[in-house]
Parts: sequence; C-alpha cells; structure tokens
Amino acid sequence: MDKRVVVFLVLSLAIILGFDLFIRQMGWAPDQNHPQPPTEDAAGPGSSAELEPAPAPGIGKDSGSTSSSLPSKSGQKPGAPSSDIAPTILEQTVTIETDLVRVGLSNRGGVIRTWELKRYHTSPPEKKPVQLVYHGGKFKGPLSITVTNADIDKTIREGLYNIEKDFTTLDAAHPVGHVTMQFHDPISHIGVEKKLTFHHDSYVVDVAVALEGITDPYDVVLGTNFGIVEWGSGFIGVIGSASQVDDKVDNETPEKELERKGAVKWVALHDKYFVSVLIPKQGASSLAKTEGEQIVTTMVRMAASAGTSSAALQLYAGPKEYDTLKALDMGLEDLIDFGFFIFGSWSVVKSVAKPIFYVLRFIHDYVPNYGLTIILLTMAIKILFVPLQYKSYKSMRMMRVIQPKIKEVQEKYKGDRDRLNKELMKLYREQKVNPLGGFLPMFLQMPVFVALFNVLYTTIDLRQAPFMLWVTDLSLQDPFYVLPILMGATMFIQQKITPTTMDPTQAKIMLVLPIGLTFLFVNFPAGLVLYWVTNNVLTISQQLITDRFLLNDKALASAGAEQSSSPNA
Repeated sequence: MDKRVVVFLVLSLAIILGFDLFIRQMGWAPDQNHPQPPTEDAAGPGSSAELEPAPAPGIGKDSGSTSSSLPSKSGQKPGAPSSDIAPTILEQTVTIETDLVRVGLSNRGGVIRTWELKRYHTSPPEKKPVQLVYHGGKFKGPLSITVTNADIDKTIREGLYNIEKDFTTLDAAHPVGHVTMQFHDPISHIGVEKKLTFHHDSYVVDVAVALEGITDPYDVVLGTNFGIVEWGSGFIGVIGSASQVDDKVDNETPEKELERKGAVKWVALHDKYFVSVLIPKQGASSLAKTEGEQIVTTMVRMAASAGTSSAALQLYAGPKEYDTLKALDMGLEDLIDFGFFIFGSWSVVKSVAKPIFYVLRFIHDYVPNYGLTIILLTMAIKILFVPLQYKSYKSMRMMRVIQPKIKEVQEKYKGDRDRLNKELMKLYREQKVNPLGGFLPMFLQMPVFVALFNVLYTTIDLRQAPFMLWVTDLSLQDPFYVLPILMGATMFIQQKITPTTMDPTQAKIMLVLPIGLTFLFVNFPAGLVLYWVTNNVLTISQQLITDRFLLNDKALASAGAEQSSSPNA
C-alpha cells in the first residue's frame, strides 16, 4: 500500500507541477510579457512610430484636444474611408493620467493606444509599468466601434477624432475627469462620440457612446488581448475570454467565433493577474473571437436605431485584486480561480481555498511581510492537521512492525489469493492496524494542499511582494535557487525518517524523487517553494518528536509482540 500511495502522489505532483515546465521546455509557451512594438495593423497604416509626436499648431495633449477635421475629396462617395484621402500627419496620442493608470488615447479611430498600470511592473531586469494593450493581431483596438458595413466600418475606424479633456491629473481634490472623442464625416454624415469619465483611485472608466447615421447593429470592442499580459503563466486556471450572459458564466476561450445572445452582464479578457472588462448598462450580446491559440478579443453587440443610437458601459482594466473586483458586485472576483485542480475547477477546492485566502490576508494585516505570513499560515495549517498526521504516521509505523507477520502469511498462502486476502484482513484486525490508515489522512489533506497551492500561485497579493535578502518578489522564482535546494534537502531527510514497508531497493529508488522535484521547483514562484520548505521542516520536526516521545520502536514492538500470541492461520 505504501508503494501505491507514493506512486499516486508522484503522479499527482508530476501533473500539477510539471505541466508548465514541460510546455516551456518544449518551446510551446510564448513570451510572457506580451507588449510588442506596434504593427502596421495595430497602429494604422503609416502611423508615426512615436506615441506622442510633437503636436501640430493648436494640437497636442497639453492643449487638451486634437484635430478631427477630415479633408474631403470632390466626388467622394458617402461612407468612403477618410484615410484614403488624409494620410496620418494629424494622428496624435493624448495622455490621460490618474494615480493608478497612464492611458494613451489615439485620435485615429478614437481607441485606447496604451494602458499602463503605474503600481505594477514587468519582471526584472526591465521593470517597466505593466502594459495591458497588445499591439498585434488582426482585431481592433480597445474601445473601437465596428459595424457590418465594410465602408462605414473603415470610415469610423481610420477617421481622425477630436479629443478634448477637462483635466490634467486626478487626485483627491479633483476626483473626476472627462474626455470626449468626436468624429464626423461631412460626406457620409456619419458621426461617433465617445465620452470617457475617469475616477481618482479607481480602475473603472464610465463610457458613453453615441452614433449618428448608423442603423446596423454595432460592436463595442474590448480589443485584442487587452488585459492579457502573461500567457505563459496559465497552467492553473483559464486565460483568454470570459463572459456572463443570462446569469451563466462562460470562462472558456472559444476556438472560433462565438456569439452568446442574451442579457450581457459583462465580457472580459484575463490572465493570471490582470483583466479587462466591459460592463454594458443595457441589453447586448457578447461576441468572442480567436486568432490561433493566443490572440483573442471580445465585444458587446448593441442594437442601433434610425437617427442617433447610444450606449452606456463601464470599462475596468487593471489587476485581479480580489476586493476591487468584488466591490464591482458583478461576480468578477471568481475570475481568480482558486478551485483549479489538474484539468478543471472544483467547488470543493474553491470552498477550501477562499477561507485560506482570507486567513492569509488576515495574518498579513498584522505581519506586513508576505514571506513571514506564508510561514505562519503553513504552521497554522500544520497544527490543524496534527491529529490526522499522527494517525497516519502511527499506522505506517505499525505496518512496519507487523511486516514480518505479513510476509509469513503471504508466503503461506501465496497460491490461494482469496484465502490470502482473508488471512491478511484477519491479521490487521488482530493487530488493530488499518492498512489504509497511512493513506486516508493524506487523502483528506489533499484539498487543503491544492487549495493552498492555488492561493499562493494565483493571488496578485504576492506579486512584487518581497521576503528578505535576495528574494525580492515572491511571485518569481528564487534567483539563486536557495529555496529549491532547501526544499529538496528537507524532502530527502523526510523520506529517510518516514517509515516504509518497501524493500530496500524500492526505497533507494524513491530517494530520486526529491532530486526530480528540486529541478521542477527551480522555476516555481518563491512563495510556493517557501511554503513547501516550511511544511517539510515542520513535518520532520513532528516526526522526530513523535518517534522520541510518542511512538518509539520499543513501545510499538512490545505492542505488536503482545498481540502476536494468537496464531496467524
């Protein structure tokens, strides 16, 4: 039974811990920090390489507006794209800055050009502000408007908008600021207006859209990969598109275009740590698209009417901070998948993980170092499971004591399997040993282990959180591999002192396990490895105390000898 338990644990850990490393080693995982140089498709044909070029007279971000005048050509047909007439000499980027974000709005198409999170940065050595806008793929930029008529779509997508703002920066004294982006084509009489309301100390932007001269349904686009920063960190949970339509949450990225009709509560694009969300204030349907496996977009489809059509939405683009998402009262906090195990999300794991997450943050309120918080949390969980672990350890020790008697029975009835099983069960009853006693307590602890693993792996609280000395970010791997080596060493010691019924050859083979896991853990976040090291040290301490004061070999042997007087056959 010990052998099967070990094989089960090894296979489980290999699946849980080795999948991400395998993907990386095979070269199937793309670069994690996805912002790339703007492509022609993303920035518009012939656009300037500079995000904020020197403004033309009367134009520029400091003046608060950019020109929207569209030069006309005699005889141009209504709906013809303005970009066919006007090159990109008037294209500008207006910068909006709050205490949380720095946003660049392009007057070409009136879309979000950049969206930087000022409190989060990319991995060393760059340490640049996290950029949520992806400049690549064939899909439109964030907050672009698309329609089914190709000519009209190109007109409003490539036209130059007038951008005006009534603030420079937002703070507690000036908590609200407005930006208006307007476009009008005098030839086709098509007009688009986007009003954005930014708030101090908030990632939420109120969006009001008004269209003139468009009668077809139109889409408000969230943008290609907008909010997806790290594809390569997604072996736990789902990365890509998500939506809630008719109170049903769909958190799977479609392999092709997928439209969900009904009352849209929200549509989102997200990765492990970041998310962008569109929240329509009126009836809409959602549309999710993919390009290959790692280029996705999603949008909300609004109905249009004759004359002027309007829509009100909210945009959230920021970190997956649990309290921030929960405050939106949209169920978005569930995009932080605490329940993932192997190939799906399990409610039993999630129900265990959330209390662990709350305890983690409660401890952190009093111990501001997350490394120490992880150590204290691990100690608390270890103490909670002391009775179960003691029972498991005792069962394994007793199995080792009666191992000679087990071999006698096996030798005596090796030709009769049914009789062998009966006699073994009789021996277990006489010796008051449960052959599953070493396995069941470990099985009962598995949901807690997986839940804690998920919490430490997915919560953004550990991102950029230092521990001490060389460990400056618990969400990144240990740069000097000290913690993984300590983890392997403590696991080796733990295996050496743990009782086993395996023969010496099998026991020696199993000592290879700590070496393999050490190499796996080299690439894992330091916070996870710190938990494992702490757990190993506590387990070793518990076993030494149990051996010395509670279950010494003499006492166990005496107990086994007293009960061995009855015959085995």
